[in-house]
Amino acid sequence: MSAGGHDPPAGFDATVHAPNRLRVCALLDTAGEAEFGRVQEQLGLSASVLSKHVTVLMDAGYVEQRKAVRDARQSVWLRLTPAGRDAYRGHLAALRAIVGPPDPAV
Repeated sequence: MSAGGHDPPAGFDATVHAPNRLRVCALLDTAGEAEFGRVQEQLGLSASVLSKHVTVLMDAGYVEQRKAVRDARQSVWLRLTPAGRDAYRGHLAALRAIVGPPDPAV
């Protein structure tokens, strides 16, 4: 049990939950596939920080990379795997279950 006395709802994924990994998953879910440098730019992360988070997501089987040569330089493209997409969307559903429906008075 967690410190609050309740287990997290089904679908809550601690791997996805870390803020930068959540942002990476959100970007890739929307984009489908994105070049590493573009993800770095969009999220405002250093290459080393992004690389560490991508490695965690890859080790979990949530992200895969594709290397391609363009204009005589190698580019790395990232995309969510089907398992990664399911984990990300399941995590979003779990977060919604935690916070409840939006308050219409707000």
